[in-house]
Amino acid sequence: MKTKSDPRHQRRVKKFKQLFSYSFQPQVSEESEEFVFIIDNLPKIDNYIQEVAPEWPIDRLNKVDLAILRLAVYELLIERKTPPKVVIDEAVEMGKEYGSESTAKFVNGVLGALLETQVEDKNKL
Repeated sequence: MKTKSDPRHQRRVKKFKQLFSYSFQPQVSEESEEFVFIIDNLPKIDNYIQEVAPEWPIDRLNKVDLAILRLAVYELLIERKTPPKVVIDEAVEMGKEYGSESTAKFVNGVLGALLETQVEDKNKL
């Protein structure tokens, strides 16, 4: 069972906060290599989000929701070190803690749809 003091959770929260800040002031200064890598992959990450949530353009998404989704998509599809269920659970929990009343449900829906499309794409091969 994870706790708020779990170092992995703390790293995710830090990355989430960096991504949230970046959405207001898009500059990177003295950040970790991993954060820079996430930023370098934002076009790809945002494209994944838009594929499964086309009715929500990136520029219209709540900044908290967007930061949580960007981090989760990075972990799910680019980094691929953490099991998908763990990534989604963490994203939903961050949504509950930092987002609006609907954030957790929205994040869960988008990430679930994204996983489904990835599974379907693998099955087509």
